Amino acid sequence: MKHAAGTLLFIARFAILGLAMAFVVGLFWPGSGERLRARFGLTEPAHAPATSQPRVGNGPVSYADAVAAAAPSVVNIYANKIVTEQAVRMYDNPVLQQLFGGQPTTYQHREQTLGSGVIVNAQGYVLTNNHVIAHAADIQVLLYDGRIAQARLVGADEESDLAVLKIDASNPPVIPIASEDPRPGDVVLAIGNPLGLNQTVTMGIVSAIGRQLNSSSAEDFIQTDAAINLGNSGGALVNAEGQLVGINTLLIGKAAGAEGIGFAIPVTTAKKVLDQIIATGHVVRGWLGADYAFVPVAANSGLPAAARGALVTNVYPGSPAAVAGIKPRDILLRIGSDDILDPASLRRSEAALKPGSKVEISGLRNGSPFHVEATVAQRPAMGTNALSGD
Repeated sequence: MKHAAGTLLFIARFAILGLAMAFVVGLFWPGSGERLRARFGLTEPAHAPATSQPRVGNGPVSYADAVAAAAPSVVNIYANKIVTEQAVRMYDNPVLQQLFGGQPTTYQHREQTLGSGVIVNAQGYVLTNNHVIAHAADIQVLLYDGRIAQARLVGADEESDLAVLKIDASNPPVIPIASEDPRPGDVVLAIGNPLGLNQTVTMGIVSAIGRQLNSSSAEDFIQTDAAINLGNSGGALVNAEGQLVGINTLLIGKAAGAEGIGFAIPVTTAKKVLDQIIATGHVVRGWLGADYAFVPVAANSGLPAAARGALVTNVYPGSPAAVAGIKPRDILLRIGSDDILDPASLRRSEAALKPGSKVEISGLRNGSPFHVEATVAQRPAMGTNALSGD
């Protein structure tokens, strides 16, 4: 027993002595332990560094490349207008002034409108809004590189609020045009000249597509929450790759209690207007001569809420629709080869038809199918008496 206790005491003393020596060696020769373990092959295999959590989504952290691709093609437009206003001229003589008061007169002064535009081809054609250059006596364009060019009005379309200008400039930067329509939720950038602040970029998303603010027009707006301010009109709405998807046009401001509601004309619509204006100087649209509304669906009818088709609410006397026998309360389901989804889609299909051509129209009258053939007329200018039936 005493022999065993002596053996354990010897081992304990030896261990304490070894630990003390290791402490001294580690204190005066740091890293010696790692070198010894490596010498005798006792090192542990290196563990791979911990990987970070995968990033959700694949969106970029910067849109600088998209801006660099699109911004050089966005120009500032300065439209100078001669405005005539009414005034009252007062007599210099106090007696005459007291007897006759003031004398009505008119005077003219120069007014400048700020806006934006987009260079869309190498020939120097610029797309902008009609309201930017309407009634302008002189139009000047400031390019991205600082050059100033005199612009010539090629043509304007009041209904779509688009205008085409022509500038003479060597090697104008042309904006890339998107091959696909934007979708709700896509990131978009608005580039323009808001309040005279050149080349301002704002970001948002596509809030909705196919918006129609005027039921009698073939509108097809892109709604976006990218900030659009005075001076942005006519500027570019581009996608995350810097490709043109729309022409910024209007906003619903805070005066109406709105926040982040702006509208742009889709580039597909703008391109059709551009091609027609370059070719003929004006835009021609088809017209049937009727007003439409959504098809009413009762909540307990068992039909889907978004019923297909368009309800005829009014037919203008002597119009193609009246001659073809279309009547109020008819439900139109098909025009030519296109199904009618709603009044907006019918307006767009109608406007795309060539005046003078014949088109077959199908629908329901009192629940029974009917088919008629109408000869398309040219759509009258908005605001003329033709649209009021005169």
